[in-house]
Amino acid sequence: MGFTCGIVGLPNVGKSTLFNALTSTAQAEAANYPFCTIEPNVGRVSVPDSRLEKIAALSKSAQIIPTYLDFADIAGLVRGASKGEGLGNQFLGHIREVDAIVHVLRCFEDENITHVEGRIDPIADADTVETELMIADLESLERRADALGKKAKGGDRDAKAQLDLMQLALEALRGGRPARTASVPEDRMQDWQSLQLLTAKPVLYVCNVEEDSAAQGNAASDAVAEWAAAQGAGCVVIAAAIEAEVAQIEDPAERQAFLTEMGLTETGLARIIRAGYDLLSLITFFTSGPKETRAWTVRQGAKAPEAAGVIHSDFERGFIRAETIAYDDYIACGGEVGAKEAGKMRAEGRDYLVRDGDILLFRFNV
Repeated sequence: MGFTCGIVGLPNVGKSTLFNALTSTAQAEAANYPFCTIEPNVGRVSVPDSRLEKIAALSKSAQIIPTYLDFADIAGLVRGASKGEGLGNQFLGHIREVDAIVHVLRCFEDENITHVEGRIDPIADADTVETELMIADLESLERRADALGKKAKGGDRDAKAQLDLMQLALEALRGGRPARTASVPEDRMQDWQSLQLLTAKPVLYVCNVEEDSAAQGNAASDAVAEWAAAQGAGCVVIAAAIEAEVAQIEDPAERQAFLTEMGLTETGLARIIRAGYDLLSLITFFTSGPKETRAWTVRQGAKAPEAAGVIHSDFERGFIRAETIAYDDYIACGGEVGAKEAGKMRAEGRDYLVRDGDILLFRFNV
């Protein structure tokens, strides 16, 4: 199960610098973590999780394998993309394929790097991109709604149900709001996602600041953070130039020393990866033994058989039970044996909702 965050933004905001730093960091850590380039503009990076090493130490695992996210570097958008300007159609098509949007905003001054709009105003930049996406969604929905309307009038119940859902999105878009602000009934979420609306995707705003503002941000990034919070969106501050430098440092101790000198406790990339994980409402469960300790990803609310299916479809098909230990219990009891002896291992059935940090052993029969 793969989850992809598309990195978007206007030209010259630091989008590709960020993507290159992400993928370079992954390559630098290849001794411990898997990295691969799926396509020329897609990189797979590990999700930082300090629990992995603690679990592996108790299990005396020979190998540690983290879970991952995919990041796609999407061509820079320009005003008029919804009408095909620049790489408009390609840009919109690529966004349609990702699960979430990481929107990079320029929050730094540099006379050597031209801004496509001739000014530094990150909120206006965000509005430019959002407007193009809303226009594209609106035009797409209006075309589809016309055809569905005729079917609905003819008594087609499925068409009527889908049209009702479209009207929720159209109401938001015509009011100048992205589709994700619409109130969609929980039991219609799967149908809602099938509409493939660009502005229904969750968004994380990344403020790219100058080096001196990497630790605390600046006035521009503060304004974006306040604006994003009002929308219920996440916001992360980074200095892409620093991230690019850090990505070239292979020695972990040297890398940490560099970050400390810059007033940082961790890379901005680590915060972006974690924020992207949260943005998609993902949780992590673990499997562990002498051979390996491994992290796996499922959506929040997943039941035990679905989690088993992430490992192998046979596990889900022949699911019997999930022997479960909570992370805190696993650590407190010194591992699996101690947890069993303390009565902290539970046998959970098909309806069990997997919790973040669970260490699971699946029993199945095919």
